[in-house]
Amino acid sequence: MRVVDIITKKRDNLPLSREEIHFIIDGYVKGEIPDYQVSALLMAICFNGLNNEEQINLTMEMLESGESIGLSSINGICVDKHSTGGVGDKTTLVFAPIVAACGLKVAKMSGRGLGHTGGTLDKLESIPGFNISVSSEAFLKQVSDVGIAVIGQTANITPADKKLYALRDVTGTVDSIGLIASSIMSKKLASGASRILLDVKVGEGAFMKTLKEARKLAHSMVNIGNSLGRNTVAVLTNMNEPLGKMVGNSLEVIEAIETLKGNGPKAFTKLCYELAAQMLLMTNICKTRDDAIKLVKQKISSGEALNKLREMINAQGGNAKVIEDYSLLPMAKHKEAIVSRTSGYVSDINAEKIGLAGMMLGSGRENKNDVIDLGVGVEINKAVGDYVNKGEPLVTLYYNNKGRAAAEALVYEAYKIETEAVKKDDIILDIVR
Repeated sequence: MRVVDIITKKRDNLPLSREEIHFIIDGYVKGEIPDYQVSALLMAICFNGLNNEEQINLTMEMLESGESIGLSSINGICVDKHSTGGVGDKTTLVFAPIVAACGLKVAKMSGRGLGHTGGTLDKLESIPGFNISVSSEAFLKQVSDVGIAVIGQTANITPADKKLYALRDVTGTVDSIGLIASSIMSKKLASGASRILLDVKVGEGAFMKTLKEARKLAHSMVNIGNSLGRNTVAVLTNMNEPLGKMVGNSLEVIEAIETLKGNGPKAFTKLCYELAAQMLLMTNICKTRDDAIKLVKQKISSGEALNKLREMINAQGGNAKVIEDYSLLPMAKHKEAIVSRTSGYVSDINAEKIGLAGMMLGSGRENKNDVIDLGVGVEINKAVGDYVNKGEPLVTLYYNNKGRAAAEALVYEAYKIETEAVKKDDIILDIVR
């Protein structure tokens, strides 16, 4: 078998066999196949795509290139949720405690933020003392005892995906539905959960800009998961404006805590409740959506969901007093309102530009090794559909020593204001089973 023949085959839009995909992945991980040949194959895949069988086979090869987390020792139903990334997306910090309070076991590996999208690990590390690097034994014990643990991805999980992703990032081959779906699902399958819920973001602040693209990705991932024996559902959600009111690590932790206290922004709260309800339906804890939403609200009003977050913070070495005292979290030195230059209705907020504004202040990374400022960010004062008077705050910037002017310019680019009232899109766009 020769690599060049496999490249030529995919260039000619012919499907690759499991043996051919294994040959490429195994050889690349072992260092026997050079970057330039794999780059050529990735580009051919970008142009011609991968059919369902190829996607499943690629996922399996990446999964089998490393270790999987065995959750069989945990007494209960192990579940996982994955977001494709967005601006202000602190959903895991609310979703996971809710479903854990309902008796499910959340064994979650999360990532860091890159570019305009935030990462759950960075948000958690804004909590003083919180440790995202725990041993496998401690991870499994915490999931068993507490019902929830969120850690960083271990080095031995899907090494093939790590190598391929790094190569895709520098060869213009990130935007391929088949490659994205296989990459995400290989990691989700390796995490060991029997039920996987996917939050697929759609819009200007997401990687999938259109509903058509997002629906295609969702169907691919759901097909991979279900074909490989995991109950998988995808919820398509609106990312045409930032999620919630806060963008920035410690700011988003505060908003998540407030949501668990029952005080979250309306659209963000609706999303968290819907995701939790879908997981309760997937695990047969509830038979109808109405019953699931009712149970979610009970766990919020009783304080049980908030207490699960407290237990997780304590178990992972963090200072759980942040739940009552937000001053314990990193805070920016400066706070400044950016006001509207005109009056009218907010018709659009480009979420990507708001995310970039936060990044200019230091809340995100341009490169993977950048050190971020955990206390800075952007507060959304006027959302899509709101009326704003000239001179009223559009956003509030929280900043320290960099990026204020650049962030302000991006805010004005992000906001569109019109004289006529606009209809606000729903946060939930579709559900793919």
